[in-house]
Amino acid sequence: MGAAWLLRRLVASIAIIFAVVTFVFILIHVAPGRPCPENLDPAVCNELNRQFGLDRSIPEQYWRYLVALAHGNLGYSFADGRPVRAVIAGTIPFTFQLAGAALLLDFLLGLGLGISQAVRVNRLPDVVLGNVTLFIYSLPTFWLALLLLLVFGEKLRWFPVGGASDPVLCSVVNSLYCVGDRLWHTVLPAFTLGLVGAAGTARFQRAAMLEVATQDYVRTARAKGVPERRVVLRHQLRNALLSFITRFGLAFPFLLTGAVLIEWIFAWPGMGRLAFNAILSRDYPLVTATALIASTVVVAGNLLADILLGIADPRLRVRADTDLVPTA
Repeated sequence: MGAAWLLRRLVASIAIIFAVVTFVFILIHVAPGRPCPENLDPAVCNELNRQFGLDRSIPEQYWRYLVALAHGNLGYSFADGRPVRAVIAGTIPFTFQLAGAALLLDFLLGLGLGISQAVRVNRLPDVVLGNVTLFIYSLPTFWLALLLLLVFGEKLRWFPVGGASDPVLCSVVNSLYCVGDRLWHTVLPAFTLGLVGAAGTARFQRAAMLEVATQDYVRTARAKGVPERRVVLRHQLRNALLSFITRFGLAFPFLLTGAVLIEWIFAWPGMGRLAFNAILSRDYPLVTATALIASTVVVAGNLLADILLGIADPRLRVRADTDLVPTA
């Protein structure tokens, strides 16, 4: 996996991001309606459209957008009245906090359950855990979020029902109490995302562990009398982690940019909720900017997963390099 392979992947990644941004830009501009409130005077709306260049043709608007983007300018938010970069910057810490907490729960719990099932395959614990994880994985995430919110937020009042912190006591995180308050507000949304993800990770990891268990080197290790714990940890788990890395490359971008409904249900001020509100208000620059960031994160996550796979498995590095060698 040399420099040529990496360069080829980077070029392909940039092309994908460019295609996504182009598609979103055209789609949001050809959709019916204008980015003006219904109660706004039409003359004022027309003047705003003229100021922001929305009265020009779509190709011209697109060219102006690309020129601005090349200079690092993401545009000006119509609805928020601030530069898009400043609007998005305010949501990124909340998005990373929620995604990080959910990802930690997803992979720690999912990995543990997957290993536990694999070492007890077809026995009662495996059957029970398999059915439980399938049930949880089949639940719509927004439905689980509403259920947890109703039970643990409204009925039991164990956790806050929305927001990222107490707006009165902890509008700014400047004390240990406010750090704890921020973490307390994270529990329900992170648990919703992490639990469903952990169910999928557990099933994924169990299948990978069982596939590795049939390999000759695992059977040889057992035949030599290697302790079962060492066989599982050093032979099965180590090689099954390749699939774990692949799932990480897919899960992290989703958690970082795709938890729109969860952020909306829990009133979490992240980038997903921001994108949803931008679509409703037809805030063209903000919608396009969030699509740009989302596509970049997804592509970067997959590229990182490919690089980690090459580091973990030398055979993939050799295969990637030989793919670049022309054949007669």
